[in-house]
Amino acid sequence: MKINFFAIGGTIDKVYFDALSQYHVGSPAIETILKDARVNFEYEITSLLKKDSLDMTPTDRKSILEAISNDPAQFIVITHGTDTMVETAISLKPIKNKTIVLTGAMEPAKFKSSDAAFNLGSAIAAVQTLPPGVYIAMSGRIFDPEKVSKNREDKQFQDK
Repeated sequence: MKINFFAIGGTIDKVYFDALSQYHVGSPAIETILKDARVNFEYEITSLLKKDSLDMTPTDRKSILEAISNDPAQFIVITHGTDTMVETAISLKPIKNKTIVLTGAMEPAKFKSSDAAFNLGSAIAAVQTLPPGVYIAMSGRIFDPEKVSKNREDKQFQDK
């Protein structure tokens, strides 16, 4: 089995930019997380965008849709910023015959307290076991994108 990973940006990939604690989106955290976890499956990582999800546009979502649609892989995991992950997931629903799981993190992957590795692991398990469709793996659960919302105060995703 091969899983193709697409990094869109978001908090999961953020790094410190300067001494004022400003962040910017850096290289995909996926590679480090997968190496540290010693995974035993074939994978490929593609960085599509390096954007905070609040800065994403309909054109960005169209580019993501085209890239995922045209990718030959059946199993896709997308790392994405949590603020507009739901919108992107819903925009991917027209894709058939692929299992697509979006995930991200509430804190940068480089932080010890980050949920990044846990969420990515959940997404990897989900993409291998769920039927074709689009899902969100966050907060220890798998969600239908049309039935989930982000709770900013509790820093987790929950049923609508």
